[in-house]
Amino acid sequence: MSVWFIVNFIIFLFVVIKVSEGNLMPHTIVGGLGMLFILYNWTRHAVFTTIRSSIPRERKIIFAKLSKKVLPLHKWTGTSALIIICIHFILVLRYFPFELQNIKMITGLIALTCLIGVVIFGWLRHFRTTVARRYIHWTFAYLVILSTVIHIFMA
Repeated sequence: MSVWFIVNFIIFLFVVIKVSEGNLMPHTIVGGLGMLFILYNWTRHAVFTTIRSSIPRERKIIFAKLSKKVLPLHKWTGTSALIIICIHFILVLRYFPFELQNIKMITGLIALTCLIGVVIFGWLRHFRTTVARRYIHWTFAYLVILSTVIHIFMA
């Protein structure tokens, strides 16, 4: 099994803990929901890493068939995550003033910008796949996970 499954599970637990502790405001709930969509899509990376690892062929076939069934949902899940996170952003602006000195807000903007990049290049790959688009899509995906985890860790 890929180490990414464990990383995803740890991130998932951390998100559940952060969302459930303290004051449950609408922007927190919507942000947690958006993160679930992001983690669902990020799990595809864990599946492909597992397929590329040295596991028995039968397990690789099982993972490949599962991934093939889920593939049509990948674009729509990513787009849904972007819409949900945009709603989260709007709700945050309703409750808090926009401040560039606020590190939580900056990390959120970076995560949102990277998520927009992931979705744009994901759709571009749907219409015409190139190596450059694939690598840009992956790079944005790594940045989304990194910036989102940093955003969630901020107080």
